Amino acid sequence: MANYTLVCSNRDLASKTLLRCLIENFGFTKDKDSTFCSNNYPNIVLHISENNLLYLDNLDEKYPKASCFIFLSQHRSEANIPALTCHSTGNFDKNNFGGRERELGICYPWLQKQYLIELNNHRDRLPDYDIIIESTHHGPTSLKKPILFIEIGSTEKQWNDENAASTVCRSLIKVIAKKFEFCEKVGIALGGNHYPTKFNKMLLESEFGLGAIATKYDLPYLDNFLIEQMISQSIEKVNYAVVDSKGLGKEKSRILSVLDQVGIEVIRI
Repeated sequence: MANYTLVCSNRDLASKTLLRCLIENFGFTKDKDSTFCSNNYPNIVLHISENNLLYLDNLDEKYPKASCFIFLSQHRSEANIPALTCHSTGNFDKNNFGGRERELGICYPWLQKQYLIELNNHRDRLPDYDIIIESTHHGPTSLKKPILFIEIGSTEKQWNDENAASTVCRSLIKVIAKKFEFCEKVGIALGGNHYPTKFNKMLLESEFGLGAIATKYDLPYLDNFLIEQMISQSIEKVNYAVVDSKGLGKEKSRILSVLDQVGIEVIRI
């Protein structure tokens, strides 16, 4: 059985709403210091931080038995659209929002895929929300175990939405109460926008899981070093590079050349 560490921050409104839901509905009670546990879920611990979630690169020492870190966070967007999102972490260029420059966090594709599927099973509870993955971005990037950000967005109204928080917690707990599993096929993904609808559809409708996702805006920074990181920074073996054929822009020929040099099978969608 995998051991999951859920990470919340008292500086984050959505995180606090999700924390309250876990305490009230799933039996999490304070164990010691900043850690909560539940007798119902012995493989899950809950860490409460007073700091910004994007900068928590020091959790390995505190939770050496963790198999995976799941951060519960608020999501912001310029459009202020109600959204439930999830994504891996990493910086393809500068580290303006935590982590290290040109460093990617470790992915767990099966977890992201199953969470997205489970959320969509409860879509009728949240008719006003978009449910979608995001591309890889921000920190932390240096943890030695897989990282998944799960977010509620995009305004204070949604961050305080107890129905959204309940649906997120229910979906997440159902997935991580299962045994550690793996996808039939795993790829990295390149191209498209920050909210990659083609890759989202692929997760929901195929046997594929996806690790790191680089948007068309990240492509100018990609070289052999970063693409090899995208492949290696996954606990599931990556055998494919899935590319949005119409979403590679001016970088198309160069990116396809780099993928050829790395020697990974390319799937165009």
